[in-house]
Amino acid sequence: MTQHPVQDRADQGGAPGVPQEAVLVLEDGRVFRGEAYGAVGQTVGEAVFSTGMTGYQETFTDPSYHRQVVVMTAPHIGNTGVNSADMESRRIWAAGVVVRDPALRPSNWRSQGDLADALRDAGVVGASGVDTRALTRHLRDRGAMRVGIFSGPAARRPHEELLRTVTEAPRMAGSALAAEVSTDQAYVVSPPEGVPTRFTVAALDLGIKGTTPALLASRGVRVHVLPATSTFEDVRATEPDGVFFSNGPGDPATADHEVGLLREVLDAGLPFFGICFGNQLLGRALGLGTYKLPFGHRGINQPVLDRSTGKVEVTAHNHGFAIAWPEGVPTDQPADTAYGPVRCSHVALNDDVVEGLRCEQVPAFSVQYHPEAAAGPHDAEYLFDRFTQLMEDHRAQA
Repeated sequence: MTQHPVQDRADQGGAPGVPQEAVLVLEDGRVFRGEAYGAVGQTVGEAVFSTGMTGYQETFTDPSYHRQVVVMTAPHIGNTGVNSADMESRRIWAAGVVVRDPALRPSNWRSQGDLADALRDAGVVGASGVDTRALTRHLRDRGAMRVGIFSGPAARRPHEELLRTVTEAPRMAGSALAAEVSTDQAYVVSPPEGVPTRFTVAALDLGIKGTTPALLASRGVRVHVLPATSTFEDVRATEPDGVFFSNGPGDPATADHEVGLLREVLDAGLPFFGICFGNQLLGRALGLGTYKLPFGHRGINQPVLDRSTGKVEVTAHNHGFAIAWPEGVPTDQPADTAYGPVRCSHVALNDDVVEGLRCEQVPAFSVQYHPEAAAGPHDAEYLFDRFTQLMEDHRAQA
């Protein structure tokens, strides 16, 4: 696996029961102190905060958190332990984990292990005993920024040296990361036994979570999960009824290959559904811009308005970039694009960020949040039904 260039995860921990010092150094120079949690060593990534009170395992195994240090705002983390069923991918992708009060031991009937042990075994450097309230307020005021976690011997290096390690690390803006988390080989997820196959979908893995193809398969969709480097010929070879672009990490402004592929999908008139990174790429394919949010949306309690129904959904998010709606066009009015009018179908109620797109002349729509969120709300799961209905309507018109 590709590791962050400044990560050093060789030391998997010190003597059992002996806490080791951990130091968090933000790129603006602020320092937070705590104890080593998980592996001992050093890691650098973008510091972001997640407001979920549960679902930490799904968060840490979400490939969208690649090269991000996740600060959990809920004070008590680890009580439910870890288990194989809640893995959203093949590994923990978070570059680091910061918590306030880690559980002394897991206490849940589904637990198969301890979170601290899982982090240690995965080589993920973390810190506990940190004032996460103060850290979150700092990020909320100053914006997401690079941070280093240094524990054990690394924590005793001079502050200037630690700060230099942080500021020399690459920023998230301008980073192309989807190929680093995508599958190397195509694979197929078929409908479960007893569910007839109704459609075939080509799903581009930009950091896909395991729940996504599972939810499609439960609706009778045979899902061909393809690498991020796939071509339109690879997509067409699956003989798809529709195309899906997944969530994923990195700056959408760097994803020129994926945007080019999506334009070929739109030109071919294939039904399209995108989630998170896939939403941003649909915006780019239509000619809209993207921008970096000050601190992003992360957690499982974000209110979003579905303008087609007027309902407010409680949704799960993990995005630091968003679609830039054309200047001078209200978000409740359609914007003109090379593919016809597009509407902002969903909007974040906390800050009016564009949370979804719906094209009026091509069969394509997308959402910025995560309707497949197994760890939290299920208000938005209907979007998978919208996708199957879009494919059904397109088939009827063919």
